[in-house]
Order: sequence, then structure tokens, then C-alpha cells
Amino acid sequence: MNVISLLTPKAQVAYLYEDFTIRQGLEKLRAHGYTAIPVLARDGCYVGTVSEGDFLWNILDGKDNSLRTQERLPLRQVLRPNFNPAVRIDVTLSQLLERAMQQSFIPVVDDRGAFVGIVTRQNIIRRLTIPNVDDYVPEEAIPAASPVSAGSRLG
Repeated sequence: MNVISLLTPKAQVAYLYEDFTIRQGLEKLRAHGYTAIPVLARDGCYVGTVSEGDFLWNILDGKDNSLRTQERLPLRQVLRPNFNPAVRIDVTLSQLLERAMQQSFIPVVDDRGAFVGIVTRQNIIRRLTIPNVDDYVPEEAIPAASPVSAGSRLG
């Protein structure tokens, strides 16, 4: 199993640019219902991950903690160094599993540091627990069979 089989590609991932404002970051985080989201440079390189807590601590720790002032600041000001570092596309499964125990998604970059997508903990679990994950249909998508009473005859 390689990382490509687990990857959610960049085109299907919500992300922020480091030059967005804190307000833009919060709005996108809220719109998607995420608690953390990848942050990229405009050249496509992965910069880090920002979480709800990062926004909160920035507001609380700011000298001017007025929301109006805070919301105009650049997102790069909120990023924590080394929080959720990316893995390279050639990462081993054991390294990926170790990271998945710490974070719900793992950012993946190519050999130039360009963001290519994420691997989610959910995708890893699904791949490891469902024999042929590509043919998997969730139970709620399968119509329930109509019950047959004990006295009815099938014919």
C-alpha cells in the first residue's frame, strides 16, 4: 500500500493561503466545518496547518485583542512552527500510521515541497479494515430488504 492510494488530492481539499487575513481563514474553516486546515504559499508549497485553537490563542495573546483589529492581520501570524509537518509522497506506511495517531490528517508534498493533498485518518482506517475499499458501499446506501413474514410463501 502506498500513499497515493490513500491520498485526497489537492483539488478536493480545502486550504488557505498564508497571505489570507485571519477573518478569511476563520470563515473558510467555519464554512467547511473543519477544526484545522492546511496553509499554502502562493507558489503551492505547504507552509503549515492552522487550527481553531491557533486563532483563539492569537486573539487572546494579542496586544490589541479587539476582533476588528485581529481579523485584518495576515494568517501567517497565527501559524505555529512545526505543527502538523508534511510528509513526502514516498513516506512509509509505518511513518504514516504514526503521524495519523497524532493528527486527523497528514499533509503530503512532492520532492519540491509542493502540496499535493492530504491523507486522512479515516482513509487509512477504511483501507486497512475494509477488504476491497474501492467497492465499498456504506450500509446506509444499501436499500433494506423487505421483511418476509413467517407465514408467507416464497414462490
